[in-house]
Amino acid sequence: MQPVHLHSLSELERASLQRIAFYRLQENHIISAINFPKAGPKQNKSIRSKLESFSKEKKDCCPLAFGIPLSQVIANDRAHKQMQEAVKGNRRVWLEVEASVTEFRTQIQKKSPLGGSCVRSYEVLTDEPLSPIFLDRRSQSQRRGAVSVDSITDLGDNTSRLLEALQLSHPDELDLKRTLERKRLLSLNPIYRQVPRIVDRCCQHIEAYGLQTVGIFRVGSSKKRVQQLREEFDQGLDVFLDEHQSVHDVAALLKEFFRDMLDSLIPRKLYTAFVSTASVKDMAQLLTLQLLVYLLPPCNSDTLYRLLQFLNKVAQHAENVTGPDGQEILGNKMTASNLATIFGPNLLQREKLLERESSVMEIEDTTMVILVVQRLIENYEALFTVSPEVQQDILRNLFQTDPDVIDYLLRRKFKTTL
Repeated sequence: MQPVHLHSLSELERASLQRIAFYRLQENHIISAINFPKAGPKQNKSIRSKLESFSKEKKDCCPLAFGIPLSQVIANDRAHKQMQEAVKGNRRVWLEVEASVTEFRTQIQKKSPLGGSCVRSYEVLTDEPLSPIFLDRRSQSQRRGAVSVDSITDLGDNTSRLLEALQLSHPDELDLKRTLERKRLLSLNPIYRQVPRIVDRCCQHIEAYGLQTVGIFRVGSSKKRVQQLREEFDQGLDVFLDEHQSVHDVAALLKEFFRDMLDSLIPRKLYTAFVSTASVKDMAQLLTLQLLVYLLPPCNSDTLYRLLQFLNKVAQHAENVTGPDGQEILGNKMTASNLATIFGPNLLQREKLLERESSVMEIEDTTMVILVVQRLIENYEALFTVSPEVQQDILRNLFQTDPDVIDYLLRRKFKTTL
């Protein structure tokens, strides 16, 4: 087997990988348990704060991108895409109908004699077969998929379970502790890419227009324009970022998205484990960070990979270079360390502490957070790679829990290495 990208693993394999990573981190005393954050006791709010929160809720009713769980952002984007596809599909059908009606009228004009009655025209057309456009479309939709619903019931239990597992996975969270009520057959296909539309478009815009912009992410932006873009994404509008948008506005919008996430991109329950790697050196640190990356939910993992890929590209353009014609091309001055300083506090956030604790720990933690995020930016490709040895451990683990899928997974891995 060859090293593979983390996101090429199936949902079932990624769940097994999470178990393996969790146990290895326990053995190394990096992580003892994952404590899911619990809501603290509700505090009494003053009348003024209640009014402010009420007015804010009315102003920002049901946001679709900012200040909500990442999984919900992905779900909103998916619903937006499905709505767009439905609109395009309806438009395509109407265009086909319009074209068919035009052809229909052309046939009437050609086959009807001059001055002929409407009855004569009707008689001529009744001899012609109906256009395929007008045929019942239900049969076409019923043919989607390789196996019909009726034939699945005739299959054996193992075969039907395998067919069920081959369905493309939806963006469900891969919790380490699945309850019996939520347990279901995990997909044998990779989970589809889960990166918020706003993150992808901001990264693409800066990659296209801002890699040589000096001080990107540090130079100020227009608050009014950033707020307008934010509201458009929150309303579910199809926002296109082109050369007319300021690079600094788009950069500020990207920072705001990660700053305002309900939970940080690297979940707070993993904060201590990630920060503890700052004291580990060289290869041991990378191996530990890699195991921690394996623990991330799919939507967090996909989004973190896209962001680190983008930040790595920005860092590659930090220094001045000489162009093909001998002219000097200015760098953006944003090294991996500078980018980690800006994004680190938004990507890695600890649970809220008491005021007397936070003042002492924040200074120490900020330095470690910057070091860890810098390592993530510089080594993102290796951190999201799964070695052949780990893949073998995954297969051994699945052989004990799901032996009926091993043959299929091995066949697919063998095909990809040819």
